[in-house]
Amino acid sequence: MKKVVVGISGGVDSSVAALLLKQQGYEVIGLFMRNWDSTINNDYLGNPNLNNDICPQEKDYNDALAVCQKLDIPLHRIDFVKEYWDYVFTYFLDELKKGRTPNPDVMCNKYIKFDLFVKEAEKLGADYIATGHYAKVIDGQLYKANDKNKDQSYFLAYVNKDMFKKVIFPLQDLTKPEIRKIASKYDLATANKKDSTGICFIGERNFTKFLENYLPNIPGKIVNIETNEVVGEHIGLMYYTLGQRRGLNLGGFKNKSYVAKKDIENNILYIATGDENKYLYSNEAIIEDFNFLTDKKITNCTCKFRYRQADIKCSVEYLENNKIKVIYDKAKAVTPGQFCVLYDGDLCLGGGIIEKVK
Repeated sequence: MKKVVVGISGGVDSSVAALLLKQQGYEVIGLFMRNWDSTINNDYLGNPNLNNDICPQEKDYNDALAVCQKLDIPLHRIDFVKEYWDYVFTYFLDELKKGRTPNPDVMCNKYIKFDLFVKEAEKLGADYIATGHYAKVIDGQLYKANDKNKDQSYFLAYVNKDMFKKVIFPLQDLTKPEIRKIASKYDLATANKKDSTGICFIGERNFTKFLENYLPNIPGKIVNIETNEVVGEHIGLMYYTLGQRRGLNLGGFKNKSYVAKKDIENNILYIATGDENKYLYSNEAIIEDFNFLTDKKITNCTCKFRYRQADIKCSVEYLENNKIKVIYDKAKAVTPGQFCVLYDGDLCLGGGIIEKVK
């Protein structure tokens, strides 16, 4: 009997993943990861859970334990608090300091869930590892899940390609409503539990207050990029991302205002007005540190610059030092620091970090 170690988070997706694996005849072992400690990490400002009787991670662990007891599988617990800080959260803060838009979920998958977690699973004798991600693996290659609305291949495109040879995604052909239905049918404790939101493994926070725990606020001018007129004051460049419309607190404009550019050196936030403003759009991007998941070097494919974005037709030029140039017709708010992921149909070709756009 093959042994599978499944990441149990205390949510409904990983719970059903474990159930399905057991039904498929695997020897299933649960492994719960603890990656954040509010006390150790000075997580006080913006934290809504400080006065709760039990912190969210302990509640998640209790839910994970209840599911594993119901399924009659063992549950192990591992602490990656230091590693998460070193590999994910430090990156997150460094990118914000540079004025870029980080994606901690992508880095968490690369360094924690599909590296440190795998090593821990191997210590438990795992033949395979499994998670509750919505994605698909065929012959060791990453594909989109059947449920395109929930597909999470975008977040997995930075994982070392060798990892997919030993990964099972039990939810690959299921939709969220189907997963809820299965969890209810088998009376799992997580059947009606809400999906987790917020920062990966940290959870819901007042983002502005939360960052004050780690980075100083440096207010500055908001300037209209077309007229060079000062139109307001920002609370700190790290709180804004390109294309952002809400939270600018600007009045008096006939058209909607969007973040168009960040000048880190002079601490200026530039805005552009109107949905079709030329300063919001680009036609090409340089992607650095591209993680190739296949040997294919396709020149015409599709890409995503954000998770919920529809696929965009593009052409690709392969440069030196793991860089690529992605050329596309027109895309709004392509943002340095975010990830560009390439696809050939449903096959994920890999992903890298947006370095610059034009």
